[in-house]
Amino acid sequence: MRLSGKVAIITGAASGIGLAMAKRFVVEGASVVAADWNGERLDAAVKTLTADGGAAIGVQGDIADPATADELVERAIAAYGRLDVLVNNAGISDYMQGVGEVTDE
Repeated sequence: MRLSGKVAIITGAASGIGLAMAKRFVVEGASVVAADWNGERLDAAVKTLTADGGAAIGVQGDIADPATADELVERAIAAYGRLDVLVNNAGISDYMQGVGEVTDE
């Protein structure tokens, strides 16, 4: 349990690589704050993460919104008292827009 006692926020954690990372973090002993825009998939992911006694909560929202980012940190600290790791896994799904064209908004 290399991550025992650590707290991690993982964005895009409801499926794919994000969910795989969240599962691994839980196996290694971390508490996970899973973030995703899809509430149904997020709920299912949190159930999976906690099924065998893992510590995880879900926060639904658009990580491109600064308020969501603030909420993630607030929820991590409220639930687990600290934050050690941030995994920025959420991606941009608009394949027609170049990375150089993406703004903070």
